[in-house]
Amino acid sequence: MIQLNYRDPRPIYEQIKAELQRLILTQALSPGSKLPSVRELASQLAINPNTIQRAYRELDAEGYTVSIAGKGSFVAEIAVIRRQQRQQEVELFLQAANRLRALGFTTQELTAFLEQKEEASHD
Repeated sequence: MIQLNYRDPRPIYEQIKAELQRLILTQALSPGSKLPSVRELASQLAINPNTIQRAYRELDAEGYTVSIAGKGSFVAEIAVIRRQQRQQEVELFLQAANRLRALGFTTQELTAFLEQKEEASHD
């Protein structure tokens, strides 16, 4: 299920988180399915349970999973995940647009840039 790469510069918890995100977004883990317990996954991967706990905590915070006390972590609905991702990306976009405006870009210039990039992506 999850492959760790010890040569990867990312921390182990980030690798686990990224791999679980991939499995969730590709629906290899279906909405509502239960993730392995922290102890179970830590044992499978032969790593510290705190590492798994951190990955699970971040997945919960980002809306990929839902934790139920005493029952475990479950995969969230894809529509909810996509909506949250869109909201996060829009927020990042607006922050970048505000920084560009502070550098002197006008709304018209930003709009023209987006339209130009849109046209280039269709070629």
